[in-house]
Amino acid sequence: MADKIKIAFAGLLLLAGLVGFYYFNTQPGVLRAGMVGAGLVAAAIVASLSASGQRLLAFMRESNEERRKVVWPTGKESFQTAAAVFAFVVVMALFLWTVDKLLEWGLYDLLLGWK
Repeated sequence: MADKIKIAFAGLLLLAGLVGFYYFNTQPGVLRAGMVGAGLVAAAIVASLSASGQRLLAFMRESNEERRKVVWPTGKESFQTAAAVFAFVVVMALFLWTVDKLLEWGLYDLLLGWK
């Protein structure tokens, strides 16, 4: 029950920042954006104190660790892969065009005699 109250309070803090943004529409934009930012930061802090917030933070830490383990391809590998894909697309386009023209010739010229 306490976690639901924390999440609800976080939502209210975020809502308060948004209401402040629109309520003080005569104030400079930087101040109004600061209100939204303060509401967002306060909501994030309160939400992080809940059990679901703790799970989210743990998930984010684990995701960052996994991201660091990724081996990214070099520029040469990326270029070679892109070239292979491009070549395959060109070959398939030529193949499909050839099949289309053969079917067109077979159906219209030989079978139906329209040309």
